[in-house]
Amino acid sequence: MSNKKTLLLPRWLLSLEAGTSVQTGQALLIRDERIAAVGPRDELLAAHPDADRVELADHVLMPGLINSHTHSAMSLLRGVADDLGLMDWLNNHIWPLEKQWVSHEWTRLGSLFSAAEALRGGVTTLNDMYFFPEAMAEAALQAGIRAAVSINVIDFPTGYASGPDDYIAKGLQAYEKFKGEKLLQFTSSPHAPYTVSDETFVKLRQLSEQHDMVMHCHIHETLDEVDGGIKQFGVRPLARLEKLGVMNERMIAVHMVHLTDDEIAMLARNKVHIAHNASSNLKLASGICRVADLDAAGVNVALGTDGAASNNRQDMFEEIRQAALLAKGSTGRPTVLPARRALEMATLGGARALGRDADLGSLSVGKLADVIAVDLSAPECRPVYHPDAQLAYVAAREHVSDVWVNGDRVFKARQLTRFDLSAVIAEVEDVVAKMKAGQPG
Repeated sequence: MSNKKTLLLPRWLLSLEAGTSVQTGQALLIRDERIAAVGPRDELLAAHPDADRVELADHVLMPGLINSHTHSAMSLLRGVADDLGLMDWLNNHIWPLEKQWVSHEWTRLGSLFSAAEALRGGVTTLNDMYFFPEAMAEAALQAGIRAAVSINVIDFPTGYASGPDDYIAKGLQAYEKFKGEKLLQFTSSPHAPYTVSDETFVKLRQLSEQHDMVMHCHIHETLDEVDGGIKQFGVRPLARLEKLGVMNERMIAVHMVHLTDDEIAMLARNKVHIAHNASSNLKLASGICRVADLDAAGVNVALGTDGAASNNRQDMFEEIRQAALLAKGSTGRPTVLPARRALEMATLGGARALGRDADLGSLSVGKLADVIAVDLSAPECRPVYHPDAQLAYVAAREHVSDVWVNGDRVFKARQLTRFDLSAVIAEVEDVVAKMKAGQPG
C-alpha cells in the first residue's frame, strides 16, 4: 500500500448508510482504495495534516451511482432507430447493424465512449451486457470505471460467436484473462427467454454456480414476450425460468415490466434482484414496472439506463427521477418511492444486485472509495432545503464535478483524467461516418 491519503471536504455528506440523513460539517478520508474515515471536518483535518485536501464548498458527497443494466458499446448506435417497438427495433434495425459492424475494436471504442458518459454523470459501476467481453474489459480499465462484464449468450450465431458453446468458451477466455483485475467482475448473461433455450439456461446457471457469478438477463420486458412464452412453452417465462432453477439470489432480472401478484411474491421469496429501466421501457412503450409493489414486497430493486440505442441517455440521475415519478404517477400515491429510496436504488440496490454491498453502495468506513461530488451551486439547483430531494428531483449529470473510483480521481473538476475524450470523439465520428456510408468496418 502507498498510504496515499485524500481528505474530501464537502458542504453536505449523504452516506446512505441505514439510519443516517444528510450531514453538514463532515469530511471523508480516502486511504489508497478505501474509505478510511468519515467524521467531523475539524477532527479529520487535525488528525491528517498530511492528506491531500479537496474543498467542495457547495457540493453533496455521495456514493457513486451503479448503472445496473446497460449495453455500453451501443453508444455507437445512439439514435440509429427511434420511435419503434422492441421487436421491430431489434429484428429490423439493431441486429442487422450489429451483424455487419460489431467487432472487438468497435466494441472497445463504444464501451470507452460510454464510460466517458458514465463517469461524467457520476456512475462508478456499470453492469454491462454485450459481445466481445475482452473489449469491454479493456475499455473499463482504460477509463478507470468499475464494471461487471458479461459472458453474453444468445442461441443464434452472430459476428462474435457461432452458438451457445462458442459464446461461453469465448466468455470464459475473457474471464480467465481478467479475473484478477480489481475493477472487474464477470456475469453469466443469457440474453432473454425468447433467445435462449432451456439447455443453455441450465449451462449458464451451472457456470454461475461454478465461478460464483451473478446472472443477468432481460425478462418480461414486453407483453409480446410473455404471450410468446406461453404459446411456445405453455407457461409464462418466469414460471419456466423458476423451474430451470435460475430465479434465485444470483439473478438480476432486467425490465420485469409485466408481473402478477404471484410472480412478485415468488421474486421476493427467491431473493431475485430487479434492474428497473424506466426510460427505456417508456421509450419502447414496453410498459411500467410495478416498482412500488416490488419494493413493498421486499424485492431488491436497482436502476439502469439500458443501452444508448434504446434510451437514448445513459443518465442515472434521470433514471432516479424517472423511477420516483413513475412510481407515484402509476399508483396515485405521492408518498411512494421518496427521494431517499430512489437514491438507494441507484447505489445500494445496485451493489446488492451485484453481490457487492459489503464493498459498494454507501460511504461507509472500510468500503471501496467509489465517491462522487455533486455541485449544487448552479441557480437551477437553488435554494437547497433538502439536499437528498435536490439530488433526486433537481440535480442532473452535468452537476457532477468529481468522481473517485477505487480511490482514484478519474473525473476532476469536470475533466476526465484517464484518457483524452476529444480523441475518442474523433474516432467515434470516423466510425459512424463509415457506418452511414455503408463502408466495410
